[in-house]
Amino acid sequence: MKTEIFLGRLILLMYLLYADESGHVADPKQKYFILAGFAVFERQGFWLAEQLDQIAAKFDPASPETVELHGNPMFQGKGLWRSKDREVRIQALRDALSTLAATQPPLRIFGVVVDSTKIQVDPVYYAFEQLSSRFDQFLRRMHRQGNTQRGLILFDKTVHESTLQNIARDFRTIGHRWGVLRNLSEVPVFLDSKASRLIQLADLIAYAIYRKWSANDSQFYDIFAHRFDNEGGKVHGLHVV
Repeated sequence: MKTEIFLGRLILLMYLLYADESGHVADPKQKYFILAGFAVFERQGFWLAEQLDQIAAKFDPASPETVELHGNPMFQGKGLWRSKDREVRIQALRDALSTLAATQPPLRIFGVVVDSTKIQVDPVYYAFEQLSSRFDQFLRRMHRQGNTQRGLILFDKTVHESTLQNIARDFRTIGHRWGVLRNLSEVPVFLDSKASRLIQLADLIAYAIYRKWSANDSQFYDIFAHRFDNEGGKVHGLHVV
């Protein structure tokens, strides 16, 4: 396992999976529920957030931190995006998603698309089981290749917070359908998206996937589709019910 010494303390380096949801399971008018995000080596996060800050600064140079990059408001023209021309909003959304192609080593995207009419279990439970086990599988493959890393999932604050924490705790002890989560260092951590550009980026990914399945609009999805976790030509990072 990679480690470094800093001021006499042992610091663990790890992969962080920033994740968010799109669609509402309580709304019968919304057929799809999406849970998606991206896994990035922790040292890469700073540079990725800096690129997103530069995009936000185009809309408020004096206070770029007040500009939140969220898929639905940007696409629909809501909130602070209401005064922006549609072409400008769409381009900003595309620019933000394009940052996913600039990281080295390449980051990995994970996404779960759940058609709630096709399953008999809680869509949130199902989606998290798929997302967390696929992230764990990614870390397990890295371990077999001699690059042992631990992982941590970071979510936007959500009404599902306590549910996801309890599910994750069970997956690490009792196990899920395919075994036990062995490479995650802790239960999910929940952040306020206002304070995290990377959570905002996860929101854009989830929204882009939602647009593809709910509206047959792949203009944003196609920007990062090649970055879903894969090995030997087989895509592991995307699961669709």
